[in-house]
Amino acid sequence: MARSMHMVAREPTQQEHPMFAYFIRIIFELLDRAEELLDRAEHHRRDAYLSSATDIFELERRMRLIEAAD
Repeated sequence: MARSMHMVAREPTQQEHPMFAYFIRIIFELLDRAEELLDRAEHHRRDAYLSSATDIFELERRMRLIEAAD
């Protein structure tokens, strides 16, 4: 007998659906956490940039540059 080379897709069982939902939730939580970490790193970078200004005029110029970039 010749076997068909096509695989038949099966419907997921009831036990697989909660695992998929859990996996998707974990992915979104990881993305949220990564976003928080990147935001925190950006704030630290900006703070370091602003704090390295030598006088008030340089600080104001840097603040305007940052605001213009946003």
